Amino acid sequence: MAGTILLIDSDTSHANALKTYLSRKYPEVLIAASADQLNQALAGHRVDIILADPYSIGGTFPETLKAMKASWPALPLIIFSQREYLDQAMDDFGTLAIQYLEIPLNTKALGLAIKNAQTHIANERRLANYAERLSDLDAAQILYYQLFNEVPCYITVQNRDLRLTDTNLMFKKDFGDEVGGYCYEVYKHRSSPCPECPVAKTFQDGQSHGTEEVVRSKSGQQYNVITQTAPIRDEDGEITQVMEISTNITKIRQLQDHLSSLGLMLGSISHGIKGMLTSLDGSIYHLETGFQKQDDRRIEKGFWQIKKVSEGIKKMVLDILNYAKSRELQYQPVKISDMITDAVATVTKQASDNNVAIETCIADDLDTVEVDPNWMQTSLVNFLENAVDACVFDVGKTDHRIGVSAYPDGDNRLCLKIADNGIGMDEETRDALFSLFFSSKGAKGTGLGLFIANHVIEQHGGRINVESRLGQGTCFEIVLPQTRAERRGTGIFSKGYKRVCY
Repeated sequence: MAGTILLIDSDTSHANALKTYLSRKYPEVLIAASADQLNQALAGHRVDIILADPYSIGGTFPETLKAMKASWPALPLIIFSQREYLDQAMDDFGTLAIQYLEIPLNTKALGLAIKNAQTHIANERRLANYAERLSDLDAAQILYYQLFNEVPCYITVQNRDLRLTDTNLMFKKDFGDEVGGYCYEVYKHRSSPCPECPVAKTFQDGQSHGTEEVVRSKSGQQYNVITQTAPIRDEDGEITQVMEISTNITKIRQLQDHLSSLGLMLGSISHGIKGMLTSLDGSIYHLETGFQKQDDRRIEKGFWQIKKVSEGIKKMVLDILNYAKSRELQYQPVKISDMITDAVATVTKQASDNNVAIETCIADDLDTVEVDPNWMQTSLVNFLENAVDACVFDVGKTDHRIGVSAYPDGDNRLCLKIADNGIGMDEETRDALFSLFFSSKGAKGTGLGLFIANHVIEQHGGRINVESRLGQGTCFEIVLPQTRAERRGTGIFSKGYKRVCY
């Protein structure tokens, strides 16, 4: 059905004849013989098609008709006129009209024109429905992107090559806007895919997979994250991309580690203390028998064994107190050369037994630094023991050495460097180096040493920089403030010094 047809024609007789003809097929036909009648018709009825002779009324009616068309652009307009006005009508209205007819009207041409108008109306309604649906889709897409961007976790979308095709705002904030980069390079800092990549597994079997990882942000901050994957399929059901969602659980893991590690630590350390006590019994036996037999050599051996065991117990207890935070730092001015010499002496025998040379270089005229001597000693020994182990594990070289240097680093700070030419570390290992219970030594390591050492340095207001390359070695650079925070302003260095770099 055409709906309501508005017939605009000042020739009333001609208009009535057309209405009679059109009413046989289209029951709603209105006539407007003037501009006023046109306005009344438009105001009181819903008009679907306009059939008009724009020049029959005269005056500025063509402009009125064009203004009306501008107000209702979807309203189909059919122009009919005398032959001498058709060219002018085409010039005046152009594509505003869907058809131009010559008077007298051919009924077939008129029927086709109205049918075209009906098609035009149907298309406009269809377009309106599409526009409404597109508007709904746009709203849904906007909502999706809001959820995608605002959800408080890291989200990436990856293709089969493990390249990032999209990331959310939280990921961009912490890891950068690296669309197109490999996921394992952007936030795992690897040169090759992870061995147990959950995204690759999802591409293989279409199932969701999860892992727990340690990642590093663009600012160098380390995060513990739990990842979960989900396949993204096309209309044929093929997996084209995989979404990986990573939740930051760093604070949870820190709390869990702190609570659970106390029990684990007590079990581990109690076993160690038991062994030390056994050794202490043997040392006391050597000492007693030495006194009984007046054997100075046996007395000296028993004494040094007792001293070694007591130092080991002292170190264990300090590790427990340090981690449990049950002891405040006891600051004292410590001579820098003595602090370093004592720490090196602790690992000298271990290094010598494994053919590892230790070279020490302390800048001229370094004076004192204000630290907790017991905890700082524990920290430095942990770094040195790690350096010795790195050399022991390196079977590719026969000449192993450790360099220990100390020098002022400007702004009243002390810089300590412990460098070895041992096995080195890859970037992933370096990122997890100071994590609780992380150890690259397998069953031979507890994962406490460097965690404690880093904790001690941070408590002193210092920082640690690590440089390492696989097969070449590792350098720990420890930077400490000159004094505790409450007593800034007192110097620790004299004017002259010699800086030595390894």
